[in-house]
Amino acid sequence: MFIGHFAVALAAKRAAPEVSLGTLFLATQLADLVWPTLVLLGFESFSIRPGITAVTPLDFTRYPYSHSLVGMAAWGTALGAVYFVFRRRVVPALLLFAVVISHWLLDFVAHRPDLPLTLTGAERYGLGLWHSVVATLALEGLIFAACVWLYARSTRALDRTGRWSFIALVAFLSLVYLANLFGPPPSRVVEVAWAAQAIWLLVAWGYWIDRHRATRLRES
Repeated sequence: MFIGHFAVALAAKRAAPEVSLGTLFLATQLADLVWPTLVLLGFESFSIRPGITAVTPLDFTRYPYSHSLVGMAAWGTALGAVYFVFRRRVVPALLLFAVVISHWLLDFVAHRPDLPLTLTGAERYGLGLWHSVVATLALEGLIFAACVWLYARSTRALDRTGRWSFIALVAFLSLVYLANLFGPPPSRVVEVAWAAQAIWLLVAWGYWIDRHRATRLRES
């Protein structure tokens, strides 16, 4: 999934309003932020096989450190621990751990059986939603729309930047998502790995938005 992961971060803002949206983006996409660097360093690998699924031509041949459930649990623990050290807040730290783990759960629904459970085990898991473009669009689009609505209801813009930066983010994520679904397959593995580093810019975008929006106070 792509926009589905960002949807989790948008929804989590309601549960932990003190956590920046940028930090929530970091948590939900931590696996995909670590993954391209590990690929470029030679620790993980994938190939391009058009037709392997209807949604993506990427064949994830080896990515235990970034995408196994055990690996994500370790990354989530590290992120939660760092947050706790600086903020001294237990509940948000635990939420960040859960958001990191949510990446594996959503990928389990979307991927064909290529997700590892442990760092060394041979078993691979995945329900294969990506074999259907229609089903992928319907489910991920519904999740994203619902979470965008929830975030918009849970926060308010402090200024025009807060309003339009959020609208632009939703539009941008939607366009990138559709381009990946219906655009031509990439030609080289290294190009995909470097392009994936752009997710860091979306994390920065989340921090920028958060500085211009505030959590709505619940009326008693």
